[in-house]
Amino acid sequence: MSKRNCVVSCPADTYSGYGARSRDFVKALIKAKPDWDVKILSQRWGNTRFGYLKDHKEDDLSSRIIPGLDVKPDVWVQITIPNEFQAVGNYNIGVTAAVETNLMHHSWVEGVNRMNLILASSKHSRDVIKSTQFEGRDKDTNQVVKVIKAETPVEVLFEGVDIEKYDTKNVIKSEVTESLNSIKESFCYLLVGHWMQGDYGQDRKNVGYTIKSFLEHFKTKQNPPALILKCHTSTTSIMDRERILAKIEDIRKSIKGSRIPNIYLMHGEISDEQINELYNHPKVKVMVSHTKGEGFGRPLLEFTTTGKPIIASGWSGHTDFLDPELSTLIGGTLQNVHPSAAVKDLILPESSWFTPNDSDVIKAYKETFKKYKAKVTNAKKLRHRTLKTFTYDHMVVELESILDKHVGSMPQQIKLTLPKLELPKLQKIDG
Repeated sequence: MSKRNCVVSCPADTYSGYGARSRDFVKALIKAKPDWDVKILSQRWGNTRFGYLKDHKEDDLSSRIIPGLDVKPDVWVQITIPNEFQAVGNYNIGVTAAVETNLMHHSWVEGVNRMNLILASSKHSRDVIKSTQFEGRDKDTNQVVKVIKAETPVEVLFEGVDIEKYDTKNVIKSEVTESLNSIKESFCYLLVGHWMQGDYGQDRKNVGYTIKSFLEHFKTKQNPPALILKCHTSTTSIMDRERILAKIEDIRKSIKGSRIPNIYLMHGEISDEQINELYNHPKVKVMVSHTKGEGFGRPLLEFTTTGKPIIASGWSGHTDFLDPELSTLIGGTLQNVHPSAAVKDLILPESSWFTPNDSDVIKAYKETFKKYKAKVTNAKKLRHRTLKTFTYDHMVVELESILDKHVGSMPQQIKLTLPKLELPKLQKIDG
């Protein structure tokens, strides 16, 4: 029985969220299907830096990179956003975190339908993929001639956390610890995420709103906590850092009061080990995310392994693993995407995403600060739930089950065995 030829087109060598997802997926695929010959067709991801595999000595993945396709793969996997999906193999799988809003662009639906199977990171993404539909109209009459919707099967494959990497027992001490030790406050909230495009209160991660709501609530406290931002925008350059600092300062200037809390910016790239170091530092007490929408919410899942409390918006992908009884989920409403945050063919202005209730935000800050021990008790239960359900090893098992269900086993090649033929004996014919 020959091995099934599988090629994964993905940004596995990039410093990006999709890069991390790609590396985890390929490793899981290798474990789930040891009888498959898995190769990687390396792709870029926006402006994110290349070279992750070499920097982190990921030799097993590096050895699987191919320069291009010389044969049609038995299984073709693409890890990207749906509008880029192309059917290249005999069986085609699209892997995506998909969508942070309640609606996809029609090109995403068309991309989904080019594939044989879609693996979405969350129930939210799966449901949006399956529910989005558009009317196809005749150019001349403007009459509806068809309804465009996803016809391809969609399964949920969560982004399992690597408990070897994110573990309180494996905390290193680097310059990250030195920086955090220098912070005077002993109680800090942490936000991790890109500061994306959009006016104040309109960017997807809602960074500006988080800063202002935090400052407004704690400005009257005698010894206020601090807020640590682990973020950048499109790049990790010095200019990018200066732009973020300027935006933070503009928000600080809008706050009236004599005891305005401190904001600390951690800008640029750090390793997974340093991220774990950040998460588990004793001064980091709570992770906060007033996000407008997540396809999954990877940092939030990673942080559950610390046993520390989490404040997050009560909508979209991360609600798969953030139990409302064990974390603080903020209420709110769905509102149309602001034009300043819309992205052509990606985030539609007619789609909606989450806006948190101010009263819920204030209550969440107050309770996590004043009733911290009780929140930690619940957070430790959430950690246990993560280790029981949302680990990398559980993801491998789930992936194997999905592939067995949809792709099936590869039929054995029939070896043709011809009967042994005897050459006829030459006989002399008498004339």
